[in-house]
Amino acid sequence: MHSYPPTPGPGPTPECPVGLSARDLPADANVGAHSHDWGQLTYAANGMMRVSAEGSSWIVPPQRAIWIAPQVEHEVTMLEAARLSPLRVHASRDPFPGESCRVVEVSSLLRELIAALIAGADVQPPPARRTALLGELILDELARAPSRPIRVPLPRDKRLKALCAALIAAPDDTQTLAQWAQASGASERTLARLFDKELGMSFGQWRQQVRLAHGASLIARGVPLWQVAEQLGYASQSAFTAMFRKSFGSTPSAFFADEQRRN
Repeated sequence: MHSYPPTPGPGPTPECPVGLSARDLPADANVGAHSHDWGQLTYAANGMMRVSAEGSSWIVPPQRAIWIAPQVEHEVTMLEAARLSPLRVHASRDPFPGESCRVVEVSSLLRELIAALIAGADVQPPPARRTALLGELILDELARAPSRPIRVPLPRDKRLKALCAALIAAPDDTQTLAQWAQASGASERTLARLFDKELGMSFGQWRQQVRLAHGASLIARGVPLWQVAEQLGYASQSAFTAMFRKSFGSTPSAFFADEQRRN
């Protein structure tokens, strides 16, 4: 894992409440624990990342972003190479007052507004009036964004940390909890208890959420469903589709088509 400092650049101002400074980061890049005087929408348009804050962690695919309130310490790890594009929001314009962290759906409009802000940041000097107007539109759209997390909590217990990290790195792994127990030095019963106590779900449910997060990222990039199923360790496309339907109430194709219509 390679360490990187927080994305450089000035903070937002009351006159220009939203700022952005994008940069490309490789897989396994880690931006260590830090906080800001401003709020931040942590977003990557073309890759998946893990964001940790206040004892919780989220896997965030490209269709999602995570809001982090001012002064909240957080850490970002890139699970895939991607352009990290954190939006900086002035503390006085917090779109979700009272919430430390919130995973939101990134609509087509919000995605294009962020892209326009990135393009403007590359102009010297940046167009202040246009940047301010884009910021106001982004804040309006962000406040309307539904919260749609794919919940993949991460553990604190060291016996689970290695297991969970290995499954995130290789979501196609099909070992049972009993097989993982042999490798970890803990009993299957102990690991099962820890999953329930620390993560609030069973081993099978947690692994399914990891696969959903990875699958969402692959589908968003246009990978055919049969390849997605293969990369995630499913015996067939129909098996992956059945799991996806059980979780989201529709097939992957219908789910993503519906997201496009909503956007």
